[in-house]
Amino acid sequence: MKDKLFNRPIKAQFDFNEQVASVFDDMLERSVPFYKQALELSVYFVIKNTKKNDVVYDLGCSTGSFLLELEISSEHSLELIGLDNATAMIEQATKKISAFNSNIRVEVADILQYNFKKTNAFVSSYTLQFIRPPVRVEFVKKIFDSLEEGGVFIFSEKIISTDNKLNKEMIDKYYVFKKEQGYSAYEIAQKREALENILVPYTEQENVDMVLKSGFSHVQTIFKWLNFATFIAVK
Repeated sequence: MKDKLFNRPIKAQFDFNEQVASVFDDMLERSVPFYKQALELSVYFVIKNTKKNDVVYDLGCSTGSFLLELEISSEHSLELIGLDNATAMIEQATKKISAFNSNIRVEVADILQYNFKKTNAFVSSYTLQFIRPPVRVEFVKKIFDSLEEGGVFIFSEKIISTDNKLNKEMIDKYYVFKKEQGYSAYEIAQKREALENILVPYTEQENVDMVLKSGFSHVQTIFKWLNFATFIAVK
């Protein structure tokens, strides 16, 4: 279904409700530059860093697209678990998983409180930015503690620049991208207002520092387009 949620006045802040879930796949592809390419990179590095029957968590799995792509692409079987606190997203994911006759497990869960199994890979696609900054580093430390030695944490985030002028120029270019995907200036403004104080991005360096502070031995930016980046951190 095509995303037309913001072509009318908004009444509340952004929420991952049934309306959003029904158009979320379209929203991602039209709102996140090179979304598919970043997803493919995440799939590649998860496969490279796991072996048969390893557990892989997708934190904030939304409609399950990443896990389905991983299951299809991996030559070795994996225990795939998707977690999301939005019931509507898990309902959409469950429908897709059923359609593909998949063994992926998804559940409604608060990832901040969840008791993770030991694993070799965590993936988080544009999820950390919705976690309040005071607890974000604590959560990444929890991920670190749940990883086996040599395990990886792959995460994608919207980022900001420390230079105000450059930051505005990047955002302006991003809005050009969104208009090219069919969004109107009104829709762009409406969504920006809905996300105000809900999505709190870090700079690229702040993301790197957060991961290193949590105990990871190495972190690398593996993809970047203006104010969007994908990182891999190694325990």
